[in-house]
Amino acid sequence: MNTPIRCLIAEDDVDDQEIFSIAIKELDDSYDCTYTLNGIDALDRLTNGMLLPDYIFLDLNMPRMNGIQCLEEIKKIPHLSHIPVVIYSTSSGQSFIDEALLHGAVTFITKPSRISDLVTILKDFFANQISGKFSN
Repeated sequence: MNTPIRCLIAEDDVDDQEIFSIAIKELDDSYDCTYTLNGIDALDRLTNGMLLPDYIFLDLNMPRMNGIQCLEEIKKIPHLSHIPVVIYSTSSGQSFIDEALLHGAVTFITKPSRISDLVTILKDFFANQISGKFSN
């Protein structure tokens, strides 16, 4: 039996958390997702030994600590720095994408308005991860 993929999703909007959860479960029901409301809570979970995910998804715009700030901190921690981090946002400007990639994100996802579109985006992302297209 394969170990399920573990994801940490830092998202301050509970509706967007639900959308992400539905999309992930539709993609593969075995994926195990943990949700936090901001970057500080995500870092706490990651550094206290409670969680070592296979993938980290960070909303760009969160209170207390945004996705880029959280990404910067994750990349400073040796036992976390190898984990693929995705920044996602409703903001789709090239400057946001460039900043995310500059700080070590493997990709940037613009939040789609439909769950089916998010499923497709996530399916492509995970397929590309397996094939090695995105890597740190």
